[in-house]
Amino acid sequence: MSWPAGYDRQVLAEVDSTMAEAARQAARLSGPTWICAARQTAARGRRGRVWVNPEGNFAATLVMPTRDPAERRALRSFVAALAVFDALAALTGRVDGITLKWPNDVLLNGGKVAGILLESLGDHLAIGIGVNLAHAPTGAQVEAGALAPVSVLSSTGVGLAPEAFLDALAEAYAAREATFQTYGFAPLREAWLARAGRLGEDVTARMGNREVVGTFETVDADGRIVLKTAHGREAIAAADIFF
Repeated sequence: MSWPAGYDRQVLAEVDSTMAEAARQAARLSGPTWICAARQTAARGRRGRVWVNPEGNFAATLVMPTRDPAERRALRSFVAALAVFDALAALTGRVDGITLKWPNDVLLNGGKVAGILLESLGDHLAIGIGVNLAHAPTGAQVEAGALAPVSVLSSTGVGLAPEAFLDALAEAYAAREATFQTYGFAPLREAWLARAGRLGEDVTARMGNREVVGTFETVDADGRIVLKTAHGREAIAAADIFF
């Protein structure tokens, strides 16, 4: 696989978190840069949750210069999820069992294999991606009610090195980003929906103290999940989704 033109990379032995390193470096980076670490000592996921990242798993943050408004930046979660899907499919030789969970997870055989975290850093966007290549957290290490985590190795029998995964992911991301830049969100929305988990099934959206139960109908042109509820259709911009 070839490294995509226009993207830089850094591979670090250890860091507190690649997202924290991205924040420290963003102002002096001239172009999109992947920051990958073999080991993180203080990794985190959405809403400040702890992200368990033992050595052998994949942890990286793509720092992208952008002046896009917040609503367009948020659509990069779909770009990233599709890129993770593409990389996993390319390296494992399989697409069966790989699905996408709104807004920012990738599932393998129904379990969570990857998570995505977006944070704005002024004129940059940090896209953090963690993938359970070799190890999966135990049930005691995940939030109550969350999907059970799985690893690529345990689910497929395929062992992947983090740097090899970075090569595949960077190439896949560059291709999906090019589509986004040229054609907008519409083709990515279609591609994402074709790979969506639980589409047409009942799910629960939790937003703080509020909970909405409904049928997962689609994702709209703004990236919101649309649920058909007992009170009508509701488009939700941010929530945790439970099956």
